[in-house]
Amino acid sequence: MENPTISDHEFVLFQRLIYRLAGINLVPSKKVLLVGRLTKRLRHFGLQHFGEYYRVVTSGEHPAEAQLMVDLLTTNETCFFREPAHFHFLREFASKRRSRPLRVWSAACSSGEEPYSIAMTLAETLSLSGHWEILASDISKTVLERAERGLYPMERAHDIEKNLLKAYCLKGVRSQEGTFLIEQSLRERVAFRQLNLTTLEAADLGQFDLIFLRNVMIYFDSDTKRKVVANLLPHLKRDGVFIVGHSETLNGVTSELVSIRPTLYCRPEFRQ
Repeated sequence: MENPTISDHEFVLFQRLIYRLAGINLVPSKKVLLVGRLTKRLRHFGLQHFGEYYRVVTSGEHPAEAQLMVDLLTTNETCFFREPAHFHFLREFASKRRSRPLRVWSAACSSGEEPYSIAMTLAETLSLSGHWEILASDISKTVLERAERGLYPMERAHDIEKNLLKAYCLKGVRSQEGTFLIEQSLRERVAFRQLNLTTLEAADLGQFDLIFLRNVMIYFDSDTKRKVVANLLPHLKRDGVFIVGHSETLNGVTSELVSIRPTLYCRPEFRQ
């Protein structure tokens, strides 16, 4: 079976669908990515055209397929201790708040590297048994399952400092050779949950001292950025800090937060 091609009309249908389901603004340059990631699903159903697969996804006859499509189109590569300055800030921030419990939300955690990096930082700063907790969320069930396992190829370990690797990671042996596993006591400090940030149910998340929303807004248009940030802000404590990626900004997205330094934001009354 030859690789299927997608017409402009079919691509527009998927653009609108992924925007409605996940808030992702799939620009025309991502057409090759869409074809590459969804071709296997066409083959799974024995289909030859993307229009046919669109009907499968939207018909309601295969309710799990829409989520699977979202998983395939929203999974992005990440790494441990990405943008190291944020983890230096996290250590400073946590050290100043030792006297009270600390809650951190990794709001687009992908396959878990970010929340485990946060957990290692807090374990070193506040101790592994300290009063801190991490919520890690993503829209994709697939990456959350991978994150909960905490099992990674050994080449991903090069971004982890040797002392942290020794303290919190177990080197795979025999059938697991070439991998490492996040140590169980650290995995237990991270709660994983599937959440769609564009349709966030506010009821039971509580509030957080720090919200990491890094390297995901680049996939949103302006309206979706404003909507997502507005959904998250009720969960930021009055004196909390909101962190975005180094290629992102909250300028023009919200008037409720001001910049402390590039990529770090707080409410105006707490800016020092």
